[in-house]
Amino acid sequence: MNLMEILQGQLSDDMVGQLSQQIGAEKEQTAAAANGIFATLLGGLANNASTENGLASLASALDRDHDGSILDDLIGMVGGMPQGAGASSSALNGAGILGHILGDRQETAAQQISQNSGLNVNQIMKLMPILAPIVMGVLGRAKSSGGLDLGSLANILMGSAQNAQSGGFGDLLGNVLGGVLGGGQPQQPQSSGGVFGQILGGIFGKR
Repeated sequence: MNLMEILQGQLSDDMVGQLSQQIGAEKEQTAAAANGIFATLLGGLANNASTENGLASLASALDRDHDGSILDDLIGMVGGMPQGAGASSSALNGAGILGHILGDRQETAAQQISQNSGLNVNQIMKLMPILAPIVMGVLGRAKSSGGLDLGSLANILMGSAQNAQSGGFGDLLGNVLGGVLGGGQPQQPQSSGGVFGQILGGIFGKR
């Protein structure tokens, strides 16, 4: 299961158009930024799932708040949150989700995604809390529909992050995750994909 592909599949032309209107950007740049945000959040989730406590906390949050119901009306959610759609307030709390995944490094991630997409940091910061619930919704639906245990959940996160790297996000992931998770050390573009691989190896090498 490739979560990155599933997330990209949520970006319909209408969805990208509505997001673009909200942040005042061209659709091509918005789509590029959205993909960068998805990839970054998958990497952050993989990092959070690197410990037993982190993985258990993630699984608990998915079971409690993220059943994937928000995916049934994404246009409505982007347009002002669906009314009566059954999604909990926690499922729609993009700022809270970002806090759990990236902590105080959200602006660092936004700066890196900005450099790769052409949007400014403020536009990225507007997009991130809109898209974060979609990531959790996709992950929650995957967990519930597939009956995933903790080990399977961790493996899917790792595999999806690696697929994002090989799918053309290697430089972005190397820079973003190197900055967000690697202490802020600058990465050389030619080695950034390798840096991301090293990060994942460190995260999951003990499994």
